[in-house]
Amino acid sequence: MLRKIRIALAILFFVLITLLLLDFTGSIHAWFGWMAKIQFLPAVLAVNVGVVIFLVVLTLLFGRVYCSVICPLGVLQDIVSWFSGRRRKHRNRFVYRPARTWLRWTVLVLFVVVMAVGLGSIGALIAPYSAYGRMVQSLVAPFYDWGNNLLAWAAERMESYAFYSVDVWLKSLPTLLIALATFVVIFVLAWRNGRTWCNTICPVGTVLGALSRFSLFKPRFDLAKCNGCKLCARNCKASCIDPQAHQIDYSRCVACMDCLEHCRQGAISYTWRRGVSAAAGEQAPKAPERPTVKPTVQAAVTTQAAAAGPSADTATAVDASRRRFLGMVGLLVGTTLHAQEKKVDGGLARIEKKRIPERSMPIVPPGARGLREFLTHCTACQLCVAVCPNEVLRPSGDLMRLMKPEMSYERGYCRPECTKCAEVCPSDAIHLSDLAEKSSIQIGHAVWIPENCVVRTDGVACGNCARHCPVEAIHMVASDPSDPKSLKIPTVDEARCIGCGACENLCPARPFSAIVVEGHSCHKTL
Repeated sequence: MLRKIRIALAILFFVLITLLLLDFTGSIHAWFGWMAKIQFLPAVLAVNVGVVIFLVVLTLLFGRVYCSVICPLGVLQDIVSWFSGRRRKHRNRFVYRPARTWLRWTVLVLFVVVMAVGLGSIGALIAPYSAYGRMVQSLVAPFYDWGNNLLAWAAERMESYAFYSVDVWLKSLPTLLIALATFVVIFVLAWRNGRTWCNTICPVGTVLGALSRFSLFKPRFDLAKCNGCKLCARNCKASCIDPQAHQIDYSRCVACMDCLEHCRQGAISYTWRRGVSAAAGEQAPKAPERPTVKPTVQAAVTTQAAAAGPSADTATAVDASRRRFLGMVGLLVGTTLHAQEKKVDGGLARIEKKRIPERSMPIVPPGARGLREFLTHCTACQLCVAVCPNEVLRPSGDLMRLMKPEMSYERGYCRPECTKCAEVCPSDAIHLSDLAEKSSIQIGHAVWIPENCVVRTDGVACGNCARHCPVEAIHMVASDPSDPKSLKIPTVDEARCIGCGACENLCPARPFSAIVVEGHSCHKTL
């Protein structure tokens, strides 16, 4: 019963946290955003004392249930291990292995050091919640978005606009490669040896493992009932049960209850430490080992796709079906492209894509308070990247800021009415009280680049940057002071500019904008 409850809660947390990382609308966060905020490392970085105390008390009471229920990376390893165990030759495949204590604590010390000196990108490589967030956002999100676009296409043909299509694009190649490598390593380890990552590499697992030694409730042996069959150890994915000594390494036990499920003698129970009464040496005669097959609750996922279209008569049914098929194929090919109206100029010429300019200082979101503080608190979980409706945030490819979000305005700009990134950030690296606060924060300032401006290159009037500046920080002045009728060029009032990027995004110059935003290392309040 305890195992079934644990599995149900783990599936619930796993599914909802995955949906949080995939949800590009931000609507799910209103209900389940707290699941991201109770992850251990984000809570520590946010100095969320209440959550940290709750997780510590939870571990001291019940052991490492955080690792088997709340942590999505831990649940992912259980899922991979479960599928591996479905193969007949891999059942009852685990064996007891001594703890690699020196390696666990070495990794933890190095993790704390790199986080303390500001190299959070290195620490984020092994942080469990961050690693899972990157894998979902880089490897799963594109397929999720394509599925959404398919629904939007179908709904539009039924005159429904319940769904809307989104662009699917590569936000960061280095982050994609890191996510892929992390997934391969964790998958191989979980497929072969269960919880090796949690009990060897994961810093959160090491910290909670040290606390779980003192937990009140633990799995315990009743030596009077044990017949020495070793099924408990052979089904322990943490490899922490020593059947010869009848001991459990509680620093590695994740309270998965698998040993209780597989013990046919009822010799292991999850009890309070004072509820155990068993004499060492009172062991039943050893029974021959027999392979057992336990009924397992297996989730079945059924995908159903239907395409319906009215036909005038049976003679045209085949043609209608062919048209639907071709339309679906065209959709799958076209979902990776931008909307056509964004890529052509007047329906005649293709618009050249903008390129990312070289910035002397990167731009981080309003509410981050500054570059250094943002990099210190950010876990690189990609939640803000996933939910940004204007496609401004993307993981950095710079080595010192690797995988940490930064802003760029080739696809959109930071709208004053949007605070999605601050709403979903679990580590409080982005914090905004209200919209008024956002509009008063200066994250950078615009700089005009004359050699890129169409006024200089093409000799035409423009003024697009000044028209769309939300704070009126850009004004158009005559290019020739002695001739008031000469073409006008922009000037930037740096004291008013907030660095939102509207001017850079809407500048018609290609491939580089004629006006770009330079970030501020420390944000200012106007």
